[in-house]
Amino acid sequence: MVDRRQFIGMLLIPAALANARAAQSIPLPPPQLDDPAPLMQALRARRSTRAFAQRPLPAQVLSSLLWATLGVNRPETGGRTAPSAHNRQEIDVYVALAEGAYLYDAKAHALSLIVAEDLRAQTGMQDFAGSAPVNLVYVADLGKVGAAGGEFYAATDTGFVSQNAYLYCAAAGLATVVRGWVDRDALGRSLKLRRDQRVMLAQTVGYPR
Repeated sequence: MVDRRQFIGMLLIPAALANARAAQSIPLPPPQLDDPAPLMQALRARRSTRAFAQRPLPAQVLSSLLWATLGVNRPETGGRTAPSAHNRQEIDVYVALAEGAYLYDAKAHALSLIVAEDLRAQTGMQDFAGSAPVNLVYVADLGKVGAAGGEFYAATDTGFVSQNAYLYCAAAGLATVVRGWVDRDALGRSLKLRRDQRVMLAQTVGYPR
């Protein structure tokens, strides 16, 4: 049974993803927890792909992708699908779509608008980044991890998050590749990051071409 908020979210997301005008906030439908393939099949299918169709991801697929990547899987404690050192949860997922760049709010399971511009091409030096439907940008809040080993832990935790995205994509038949070739300073300015926030990696997601 879908409640009223979830139903409205299902109606709003496809329109928001299809229109040039970005919505300030996009509620996501609940992730599909009974899909897709079992873990061992996903591990067998996991790979990097650099050819993407321009077809947008449906709202349900985007919802499940983001939840798998860094969603809340234990509401009673706020625990996430990816671990972090001392549970600092210093990694944020930004989502670059055609109509704007959003921050994934895991607690609300929603997208919050950061800038109503198409920043996809800024998420990587490769041509496909600008035309693929989704680019995830992993940003570390170094203020949460401290000076002693902070960047090491942020890099490690970013790896956990990106692997979650890889496994979901493998299970759902999506194409993906994680990328480090990014102008981090320029992208950070476009995403309005603070000085203690750092772009770690980007990951392109879409249907295979």
